[in-house]
Amino acid sequence: MAGADTEANKKRGYAGEELAARYLARKGYQILDRNFHSRFGEIDIIAQWEEFIVFAEVKLRTEGYLCSPAEAVDRKKRLRLTQTAWVYLLENPTQLQPRFDLVEIIRPAKEEGKLLLRHTEGAFDAEPMENIPL
Repeated sequence: MAGADTEANKKRGYAGEELAARYLARKGYQILDRNFHSRFGEIDIIAQWEEFIVFAEVKLRTEGYLCSPAEAVDRKKRLRLTQTAWVYLLENPTQLQPRFDLVEIIRPAKEEGKLLLRHTEGAFDAEPMENIPL
């Protein structure tokens, strides 16, 4: 049964990322990459917005879950995102200013409710370079 739960979570996660990417594109963001992987982790969406290269983390939770989507992006997760962003920037040099955004999607506990999508620009700062073993 655990495998079925994992597969269902992957499907929900992908659907959340797709929703977030469409939302950002409608706002005028140019999507540059999706699901960029490094040995440190994954960045859900990489986009350009004005003078910024945006590394967006998408978090999907069901209403009433133990922690909010934002709380799930703890220091360890921020470090992995920062490390992965540096790898991306080494492979794709740019003059754009890096920015870390968070797209929170909260699903209603009951089927008749509406999704809540919250986009926080500059949700957190990059972790200091001395903490990043490249």
